[in-house]
Amino acid sequence: MDVSGLILAGGRATRMGGEDKGLVPLAGTAMITHVIARFAPQVDQVAINANRHTTEYQALGYSVVADESPDFAGPLAGMLAGLAWCSSAYLQIVPCDGPLLASDLVMRLRTAIADADVAVAHDGERLQPAHLLIAAHRYAHLQAYIADGGRKIDHWLAQLRYQTVDFSDRRAMFINVNTLSERDAMAAMIQNPELEAAHDANP
Repeated sequence: MDVSGLILAGGRATRMGGEDKGLVPLAGTAMITHVIARFAPQVDQVAINANRHTTEYQALGYSVVADESPDFAGPLAGMLAGLAWCSSAYLQIVPCDGPLLASDLVMRLRTAIADADVAVAHDGERLQPAHLLIAAHRYAHLQAYIADGGRKIDHWLAQLRYQTVDFSDRRAMFINVNTLSERDAMAAMIQNPELEAAHDANP
């Protein structure tokens, strides 16, 4: 499908006490390894956007790209770094703290994008812009937006042609981990797939 993949792990994780969320232990291994297990088979290549613990992320065997600015400028800065790295026609973005990725995430977004700039997941109630597919040629547009002080994903999306893709049947994908109690709940879902299926059926 000519799609590269980027896992966003470059934030400060203030709600996790500053711990690097991608490396937080989850069900016996780093949280990001659960994301990789579901994500890597869907894309041609994978990179991790990280601004600290670079050695630990590199040890996972994937490219690691840092934000161009050193001030933790948010997810758009991570996306920009990913687009600079990307050698495919499209870049798929996912977060490091949402391990329950749908196995057809990329296929559904790639099918929907057509001639738009972006395809973004929708959970049935709201957009989920941490799960989006962007045409790589939009690098310069995003670079200019950030240079002008832009930081909000929704404002940036409003400047582009984008398609929304309904994932209301896979709402478990949008559960993210921000606290230790949420981590424990996520571990239970990973270890018992029936819990994940139940959440999709009755969110």
